[in-house]
Amino acid sequence: MTAIRAAFKAYRMHQVLIMPRFARLTIALGLATAVFPVDAEYYFNPRFLSNDLAESVDLSAFTKGREAPPGTYRVDIYLNDEFMTSRDITFIADDNNAELIPCLSTDLLVSLGIKKSALLDNKEHSAEKHVPDNSACTPLQDRLADASTEFDVGQQHLSLSVPQIYVGRMARGYVSPDLWEEGINAGLLNYSFNGNSINNRSNHNAGKSNYAYLNLQSGINIGSWRLRDNSTWSYYSGSSNSSDSNKWQHINTSAERDIIPLRSRLTVGDSYTDGDIFDSVNFRGLKINSTEAMLPDSQHGFAPVIHGIARGTAQVSVKQNGYDVYQTTVPPGPFTIDDINSAANGGDLQVTIKEADGSIQTLYVPYSSVPVLQRAGYTRYALAMGEYRSGNNLQSSPKFIQGSLMHGLEGNWTPYGGMQIAEDYQAFNLGIGKDLGLFGAFSFDITQANTTLADGTRHSGQSVKSVYSKSFYQTGTNIQVAGYRYSTQGFYNLSDSAYSRMSGYTVKPPTGDTNEQTQFIDYFNLFYSKRGQEQISISQQLGNYGTTFFSASRQSY
Repeated sequence: MTAIRAAFKAYRMHQVLIMPRFARLTIALGLATAVFPVDAEYYFNPRFLSNDLAESVDLSAFTKGREAPPGTYRVDIYLNDEFMTSRDITFIADDNNAELIPCLSTDLLVSLGIKKSALLDNKEHSAEKHVPDNSACTPLQDRLADASTEFDVGQQHLSLSVPQIYVGRMARGYVSPDLWEEGINAGLLNYSFNGNSINNRSNHNAGKSNYAYLNLQSGINIGSWRLRDNSTWSYYSGSSNSSDSNKWQHINTSAERDIIPLRSRLTVGDSYTDGDIFDSVNFRGLKINSTEAMLPDSQHGFAPVIHGIARGTAQVSVKQNGYDVYQTTVPPGPFTIDDINSAANGGDLQVTIKEADGSIQTLYVPYSSVPVLQRAGYTRYALAMGEYRSGNNLQSSPKFIQGSLMHGLEGNWTPYGGMQIAEDYQAFNLGIGKDLGLFGAFSFDITQANTTLADGTRHSGQSVKSVYSKSFYQTGTNIQVAGYRYSTQGFYNLSDSAYSRMSGYTVKPPTGDTNEQTQFIDYFNLFYSKRGQEQISISQQLGNYGTTFFSASRQSY
């Protein structure tokens, strides 16, 4: 700072000394400048910073407008004024040494939401500019027509301006998989313990008994794998009339990992099958299924697509059941909103478009949903294979394979289907779901099953299932009705085919106490198959007081 002040003082002394000699010339130049403006270049003499000529810094690049030297900077990247991510970006000087050019790889641009096809389709544009293909340090405007970059050195902001036609729409809450982490390697243990000691002085059953129970849920995280185990220990020592019991029991063990490119999860070991189409069953084997946990929250479940037209730059807000659920700003012209958060039973959407001039448009979008409906373009699938696990000694462990598939189409249609195949059981399902707008939503499917029962008899039958749901915005009422109808007596499920006898009771496993009475959990009789089932559920909004629910079901044989 002292050097700069000294330099400025020397400059003023120099100005005073030369003024008498060139006074008239200075006045003439001043008049000429006033009448004929000319461009002037400013130059800062680096010797003002140091008296040593050898230590002078080359500042020529900064006289051309460049604010920083080439190098790697940690910057916040904005795409069309929306923050995307923070990255270390390398900058190089352009041919004129006047600007910094960011080196943006194709992978980075695609991860930001720029269409890869747009980068490929613009090869002709790059060729006209004599730009080498796939050059990361090529100016963005030479890779995408009408694109540009701006680097704010002070704020460390790198702004990319890209025409909307080249940008794939990203849902609210989207996070690039490049930023996902597996977490740290770790071990974990949850436990639950209870016990008691009873001293009975009764004349009929004198003595002391002790009881203890421990539930352990343990796990290990290593890299991308998650190992989980659930085991129990029970101990009982009774009076002279009871035998002691000391028992470890293994419940289940599984290992799972995510498959990021497929937005899926792989599970090996003990698990449950997907229950979207067929009844969920416990099994030991392998399962791979799509998981919504890898999608943005705004893409979970089903929600309708909202279409509208804005006369100018407008603010669009969406209400559902009286609550604000979405707000955004849209440019003039047609707009589409496809990232509304899903509601369990739907609920009509009130869309308000507030224009820049203060005028307001309001429209209502009917929204009802049934469980099978998927967003347009999303595929939900599950595949499992292994051994059936019943947990009781009345059922065998047949090997089976099960698969299901659902795909959302434009127009709020969702076709779906699935299959279950075992040695003594084969079932195939096909169905369709549709959001009917003002008339609610429904799904309908039929399942064909062929079964060999414990007595060796073969049976064939069909199951028809229909579900209907309707939401009433004006009253805050949601109604869902589900009906199952078995058109023939020959329809059974996979669990029925695993029984080793035609009728009986499933029994609660004993604890070891000889005084314990046998507890029957469930009764089954395969001579009488299920015939039909009806369910209805109603929910009613009560304003600020909450919501009330009503449900009922009926089963016939």
